[in-house]
Amino acid sequence: MIELIPAIDIIDGKCVRLSQGEYESKKVYNENPLEVAKEIEAHGLRRLHVVDLDGAASKHVVNYPTLERLAGHTSLTIDFGGGIKTDDDLRIAFESGARMVTVGSVAVKEPELFRKWLATYGNERVILGADTKNGKIAVAGWKEDSREELMPFLDRHVKDGVTQVLCTDISRDGMLQGPATELYRDIMQAYPDIRLIASGGVSHIDDIYRLEEAGIPAVVFGKALYEGRITLGQLTPFIP
Repeated sequence: MIELIPAIDIIDGKCVRLSQGEYESKKVYNENPLEVAKEIEAHGLRRLHVVDLDGAASKHVVNYPTLERLAGHTSLTIDFGGGIKTDDDLRIAFESGARMVTVGSVAVKEPELFRKWLATYGNERVILGADTKNGKIAVAGWKEDSREELMPFLDRHVKDGVTQVLCTDISRDGMLQGPATELYRDIMQAYPDIRLIASGGVSHIDDIYRLEEAGIPAVVFGKALYEGRITLGQLTPFIP
């Protein structure tokens, strides 16, 4: 059964969503992300993907006090990303309650440092962030395009021991136009042993059923939930 991972994106301590990563498109959905997290937990969901958008833009972790509140007042398993660039950032994330971290930019720009984190913390706690646009990896909160092509990037890091990959199709993120199911299917065919987390574009419950039918292990979604296109009640069949 596909694992459901609701997302909470944070700017100024508030729960927001962007479209295609554009900060100018910011829409605030709740002033208190803890209320959102508690509602998610109350419906039986167990995971939460938290993105520090201020951190991604600032290139260091910013919203760790919000992470502390979410981790301290729920039992959700939280993976945290955004702004993790140094050993101190990683330490802050784990000390603030993250069970896992999602790291993208460092894996592109400082692969040796990423490999060190992978060896130190293990592949169960370090998720490779593979945010892609037009077949290339994007970094720095999607503000910079890299020369890295998606599949060679994945190949190198899977060989280094990565077992969990969160792949976001930036062109679809926040657009409610459906996920890049074919892309995720291609990744799973190339790397059948990884735990792929699909992200971007989920617009209604049928999208989740299609991802499950395609054999995708997990999915991150947010805007469809906040816009009422998916209700928490509709997720019940996917909750163990």
